This record gives sequence, C-alpha cells and structure tokens, in this order.
Amino acid sequence: MDHSLALPLLIGLVALALAFDFLNGLHDAANAIATVVATRLLSPVFAVLFAAAGNFLAYFFVGLHVAETVGKGIINVDAVTPAVVFGALVGAMFWNVLTWIKGIPSSSSHALIGGLLGAGMAHGGFAVVESSGTVKTIAAIFVSPVLGFVIAMALMLLTSWLFKGTSPRQSNGIFKSLHLLSSAAYSISHGGNDAQKTMGIIAVLLYSTGHMSGGFHVPHWVVLSCYLAISLGTLSGGWKIIKTMGSKLTKLNHHSGFCASTAGSIVVFGASALGIPVSTTHAITGSIVGTGAARRSSAVRWSVASRVIVAWFVTIPASAAVGALFYMITRAF
Repeated sequence: MDHSLALPLLIGLVALALAFDFLNGLHDAANAIATVVATRLLSPVFAVLFAAAGNFLAYFFVGLHVAETVGKGIINVDAVTPAVVFGALVGAMFWNVLTWIKGIPSSSSHALIGGLLGAGMAHGGFAVVESSGTVKTIAAIFVSPVLGFVIAMALMLLTSWLFKGTSPRQSNGIFKSLHLLSSAAYSISHGGNDAQKTMGIIAVLLYSTGHMSGGFHVPHWVVLSCYLAISLGTLSGGWKIIKTMGSKLTKLNHHSGFCASTAGSIVVFGASALGIPVSTTHAITGSIVGTGAARRSSAVRWSVASRVIVAWFVTIPASAAVGALFYMITRAF
C-alpha cells in the first residue's frame, strides 16, 4: 500500500531511525567491550574505539537477512505507515533511555521489535502481525542466553583441560591475545545484527511510502548510514551498563573473557545467518554468567542476574505499550 508522505517528513523519520541506531550503539556498547574493560585488557577509551571499529567492519562481513526479517517479517509491509514507524521508534527509544539511566542491560533489539508490534497492532490489530519473524524473534529471548551460557561453560571446561599443564603466566599471555581477538569478533557480530534492525525499519518506511522501486530491498545508502550511526553511538560509551556487565555479574579474567566473547559471537553470528534479530545483550549476558557458573555457582551474583532477566521479559510489552501510545497520539493530528 502506498502511503503518500512529504519529503521533509520522510527525512525526519529517517533521521529519527538513525538516532535510534546511534542510541542502540550507545546503549549496547557494553556488550562488546565489558569483558576487555573489566579485565583491563584495554582502557575504556581504546575499548570504545575498538568496539566502534568492529561495529563498522560488519559492513564487509555480514549479510542483510536480519534487515529483511525486521522490514517484512514482524509487521505486514502493507500495514506499515509513517505513524507506525514513528510510534515504533519512539517506543524503543523511550525504553532504551530508561534502562540506560538505570544501568540495566536490556535489549535494544527487542525494544524496537516491541515498539513495532505495539504501533502496528494499534494501527491494524493482530492481523498485521507476521507470525514467522515474530515467533523466532521472541523465541530467541529464551534461546540465545541459554546457548551463550552452555557454550561459554563448555569452552571454560574445555580450555581449562587443554591448558592444565601450562604455567599460569604462559596461559594468561595466550588467553590475553585470544581475548582481544574474540572481543573483535563479538564487536563485528554486534554491529552486524543490531545495525540491521534499523536498516529494516528505514527500508520498510521507504517501501510503504512509495519511495522504493523494484520491490522490497535494503538500499546501499541505508546499509552504510546505519553502520556509521551505530559505530558513532558506540563511540559515545555507555559506562553504567559496562559496569553491570563487566563486574557485577561475575569476576572476569582473560580466560573467562575469551570464553564469554567467543560464545556470544557464535550465538550472534549464527542468528544473523538465520535472519533472527537476536539480542546481543542476552547473548553476552548468558555467556558471562556461564563462565562464572563453570567455576562454581557462587561465583555468579544471581541477584544481579535476576534483575537483568526481569528486564528482558518486560522489554517487549513495555516498548509495545509506548509504541502504541505514540501511534495513537499521531492520530490526533
């Protein structure tokens, strides 16, 4: 369906989407660099530069399956209007800012999905929801942290066995290098999955308003601008959440940091290949907790972990409610 839209309003909505992408990078900077900051492998300034570079490098390594899922797999493309996009973005940004202020590592991904679902259903009811993309996205809330937990625990046990005859000094030097490489991989996977969600929003906006020819696709300028926006957001930091992720969940060293980042990378790269807009926050949190649990159950601060998990379950309903509210407000004008 072609919803006519004046060019200035279209530019404003694209700018709002890129502002969300920037906020996503700011909010989720901790995902990629918490382990290297907590272990003092890199200073906070260099860690942020490192993560931002990794976010942008995803442009060269990751496909666009996630963008296509967000663009046409959550809400029927014919039901998307400028008001739906506005409500979705404001709902997601509201939740991101709230959890950022509180230092809670919630999911920017699911905030955006929630905002899109809330605004979309306020516009066209339950019939506009595309079950295929929505179901696999919601399933990932439960699956991704569990996978991260299991893979990280397995890596801790495997590498501990492999290096049992190595001196602590030698093994620490090896894991220091591996930790840096795994953190780079996680930064790339983070940018590759998270930036694509905004690409999908901008692409469906262009498509639904008649500003895209040749069927639904993600224009190259959208891809480039989204990777740039999330990288700039990551450069801006997000220190409260870094503290929660890097030190409050469990104590990290180069060995556990490598295992956590590697497990998170495996989960997020796998999700991107399958076109699932997974939460990088969920993946790395589950992985960090898995490294602590591999040592002993008491190594994990379960009270902090439980507060994080509660935020995961609340994210989609909360951002959906705000998305629906702002959609309704636009209808008054």
